[in-house]
Amino acid sequence: MKHLWSPWRMTYIENSKKEEGCVFCNAQAKPDGTENLIAFRGRSSYVILNRFPYTSGHLMVIPFAHAAGIEELDANTRAEMMELTSRCTTELRQIYKPQGFNVGINMGEAAGAGVLGHVHIHIVPRWAGDTNFMSAVGETRVLPESLEQTYQRVQAAFASTSHTA
Repeated sequence: MKHLWSPWRMTYIENSKKEEGCVFCNAQAKPDGTENLIAFRGRSSYVILNRFPYTSGHLMVIPFAHAAGIEELDANTRAEMMELTSRCTTELRQIYKPQGFNVGINMGEAAGAGVLGHVHIHIVPRWAGDTNFMSAVGETRVLPESLEQTYQRVQAAFASTSHTA
């Protein structure tokens, strides 16, 4: 999909360089903020915004352990990932009032995994009609807010609730 031009996107593209190593392992090593987009850290996994979202609020739950599939993770990590996935839907319902969600795991290149080798769960808020002529015909996604704005909203929601992972 193409994305509409924006000052943020051009800055990101112009300043991006190929990262060495795993993008998810690299992100978790940085302090939380708009640079790494981590909104919440649990004991064995974390919540991060997708840098190239399908919709505003597109989150991912990622284990700290570098593992290609969920079967490689211990039971406590898998359980925490599911609890965080549930919490993501709760927080996103409060923030964006979506009409539904796509929640999924793509393991392996054939399954459509964009980041090979580090399993993660996608949580994508959806609304009736959010696939329109712009994405279907124009192959372009239109997002109503910047990643920085989304990050501030999601991080604040996680910080204001007393749930533990």
